[in-house]
Amino acid sequence: MSSDHDMKNHAPETMCVHGGDHPDEATGAVSTPIYQVSTFAFKNAAHAAACFAGEDDGYIYSRLGNPTIDTFEKKLAALEGTDDALAFGSGMAAVHNISMHLAHGGHIVSSDTVYGGTFALYEHLLPKMGIPVSFVDMTKIENIEKAIRPDTKMIFVETPANPTLLMTDIAAAADLAHSKGIKLVVDNTFCTPYLQKPMALGADIVLHSGTKYIGGHGDAVSGVYAGPQDLIDESREWRTDIGGVIAPLQSWLLLRGLKTLHLRVERAQENAIKMAAYLEQHPKVEWVLFPGLKSHPQYELGKKQMRGPGGVISFEVKGGVEAGAKLMDSVKLMTLAVSLGDVSTLIEHPASMTHSTMSPEDREKYGLSNGLVRIALGVENSVDQIADLEQALAKV
Repeated sequence: MSSDHDMKNHAPETMCVHGGDHPDEATGAVSTPIYQVSTFAFKNAAHAAACFAGEDDGYIYSRLGNPTIDTFEKKLAALEGTDDALAFGSGMAAVHNISMHLAHGGHIVSSDTVYGGTFALYEHLLPKMGIPVSFVDMTKIENIEKAIRPDTKMIFVETPANPTLLMTDIAAAADLAHSKGIKLVVDNTFCTPYLQKPMALGADIVLHSGTKYIGGHGDAVSGVYAGPQDLIDESREWRTDIGGVIAPLQSWLLLRGLKTLHLRVERAQENAIKMAAYLEQHPKVEWVLFPGLKSHPQYELGKKQMRGPGGVISFEVKGGVEAGAKLMDSVKLMTLAVSLGDVSTLIEHPASMTHSTMSPEDREKYGLSNGLVRIALGVENSVDQIADLEQALAKV
């Protein structure tokens, strides 16, 4: 097999299968083994001393390093086009770790519409730990600039945002951040490295909830972020001491998911394009937000920085929250559940589910209407998906 250096010249689809991945050196196993082990034996006392001194890259303890975890991290880094990555037991552990690392003793400017867990961390917990956070509408770069303070150390961008699907110009945000000596972190969960490359646009760190498209099968909770070697090495010390390490089994599930990432994302996106067109003309739908529709206020930005619009749609059913609840209670094929990026189509009501940690006033302030419904398209047949939503809308 080609080396990782040679792999950088291959297409994204090939990178999903082979990038950062290789047969197991010890056994020749084509699929990376699950090293489900807590501790590793040393060859002798001198070997143990060398490992603890950092003079030998041998394994010591799975909180410090594990072959399965390492392979997943290298593969994600290869897909994002950067040096290394760091995996965690959940997406929120990853957000917490990078925020504490980059912004301790300082201030964060964040997208005003972010995943509910991120909002809760930034609104309630980090300020108690001495890290204030300002939430701003990042569809306009000037809003970010106005929010920057002398002690701002990090800008956190989620684009497309969850669940409004509004976007931030990553390259412009990177230019602004670096002109002020600030680090830019981009949550790339909705797009994955297959559709969007924040590092190539100037981001310092790119972050994912691996639970979503990376795992892709609804069976592995995880988080990961990638970046240059110096930042990842520093962050690794934070992870080691705080202890939010991912398990080897979860890492193996994510490795398996990455090998089919391109196939699943392409199919989900194809289905979303068809579903968005159907919803936009439906008489019971007030509006539809989807980066692939020309009606999206940032349609051109999406075309500039994304390879495709993705597989998530947000829309408003006429009749508000009651109509939205009726719709979700009426679907048969789709699953009423949080999360996204699964092989199954998932439908949810953000106001009462993923963003329930936000007050009604905050949801209104940030554009999360009570009747907003989010659909994350799976890989089923698009005709069946649309038929299911059609019969559900007929009952609203």
